[in-house]
Amino acid sequence: WADRQGVQEGLLAALSDPGLGRALAAIHRDPAEGWTLESLARKAAMSRTLFSERFHSVVGETPHQYLTRWRLQQARRLLAESRLSLERIARTVGYESASSFSRAFKQGVGTPPGTYRREARTA
Repeated sequence: WADRQGVQEGLLAALSDPGLGRALAAIHRDPAEGWTLESLARKAAMSRTLFSERFHSVVGETPHQYLTRWRLQQARRLLAESRLSLERIARTVGYESASSFSRAFKQGVGTPPGTYRREARTA
């Protein structure tokens, strides 16, 4: 569909690109993996430089920014829909500890994960 519509930027364009699509599918399938620029470039069958430049030009953010945003999106869902501990959620979405997850969550979302969970449950 993206190809037929001439979509050249954004997530749909990236998903329709064979290399970028493989890298994005890997991120979505396993956000907890210790993804690096090198490992994602390998998934895309590109050099690190080409992958990084192509990803940024098509998606509009760096692979690291996208990965972080995806992890935090999954964490928001788990906080709102599950009773998993912060430690378990942290590991599920790719953080080594609840404290590193909490710092990243507060920086990315603007509120601590515990506060987010309470507010999501009362909404």
